[in-house]
Amino acid sequence: MRILLMCLIGLLAGCTGMPDGVSPVQNFDAKRYLGTWHEIARLDHSFERGLEQVTAEYQLRDDGGIQVINRGVDADSGERKQAQGKAYFVNDEQEAHLKVSFFGPFYGSYVVFELDDNYEYAFVSGYNHDYLWLLAREPEVSPQLKAQFVDKAKVLGFATKELIWVKQ
Repeated sequence: MRILLMCLIGLLAGCTGMPDGVSPVQNFDAKRYLGTWHEIARLDHSFERGLEQVTAEYQLRDDGGIQVINRGVDADSGERKQAQGKAYFVNDEQEAHLKVSFFGPFYGSYVVFELDDNYEYAFVSGYNHDYLWLLAREPEVSPQLKAQFVDKAKVLGFATKELIWVKQ
């Protein structure tokens, strides 16, 4: 029983780490990050597969955390989908490393590793190189920003040839 408990703790803690080479933004201001973000690009994963017009909305929670509402449209059926979760800072609020849960006690990392001074775009990873997003306040971004995102992600070891450019 003790070994099972230790394995479970290790599994849960492992999902709140970050990929090698990725460093969270420091001097992060959660209040400026709140609001709606458009998903510009992502690596494919089951919980967003086939979705377009994807947004993420962040709001403060009464318990000090952040409410997360992800929305998207299924490209085949046109059905609107939504997932609601919660996020909390892993260390402190000045570091853009959060743990996010959509499924009870299970948390995954949300690491903002690049953010412009105006909080208009963000490069985000999960706990490993399988999770990567480019988010922006507007549904379209410049080709230069896309190239900057791809270049940085490639240097950090992400599979940039597998990026999905989200139809907005």
